[in-house]
Amino acid sequence: MGHREDLLEGAKRCLLEKGFARTTARDIVKESGTNLASIGYHYGSKDALLAEAYISIVEQVSDAFDGEERKPGATGSEPGSDLGSEPGSLERFHEVWKNIIGTMRTPGSPWHLSMEIVAMGDKLPGVRDHLAKAQREGARGIIPMLMGGLEEDVPDEDVDTLGKFYMTLMMGLIAQWTFDPDTATNADELTEGLRRVVEAAGGTGVMGGRAARAAAESS
Repeated sequence: MGHREDLLEGAKRCLLEKGFARTTARDIVKESGTNLASIGYHYGSKDALLAEAYISIVEQVSDAFDGEERKPGATGSEPGSDLGSEPGSLERFHEVWKNIIGTMRTPGSPWHLSMEIVAMGDKLPGVRDHLAKAQREGARGIIPMLMGGLEEDVPDEDVDTLGKFYMTLMMGLIAQWTFDPDTATNADELTEGLRRVVEAAGGTGVMGGRAARAAAESS
């Protein structure tokens, strides 16, 4: 690996061990076997490097969102390709969120880093600003996993509504599982809550509201 990759891997190890606030540029240099000048040359700043390292950690964890094992013949080229339930259904909702929550149950789960950003964002403005930009792409990426389709086909309107809805659920779950795993919401409870909301709204499924609006507009 070159210095850029060495720095990224070193920063990831530092984040998991020390978190954002306690990780210094010298820590990263020592862990990666590089030098201080390399951070500025390859990433511009320590904060930018830490943000990239966190995004890389999250991407590795999110590989488990659609199941850790590939089904025979599955290429894994589409989000949700390892999931067996119908996109947009309550079953798919339950399946995906069960996988997501599974990553929060794991000892040493990196999701506590998200809570550090929430709690100390004003003290880590460089990291916060970089991650705020990445969060929108996270919202775009989770939609196909739950609803089907391809990430590049997701319209901005869906990112600003459905995507933000899913990211709000994600952050709430991360907070609960970080604070008190014994009382945190599980996939069964989350899915039953959604079912009741949909039922109260008069829909017949997760897509009930959208289908009803489309039918009304076409009549």
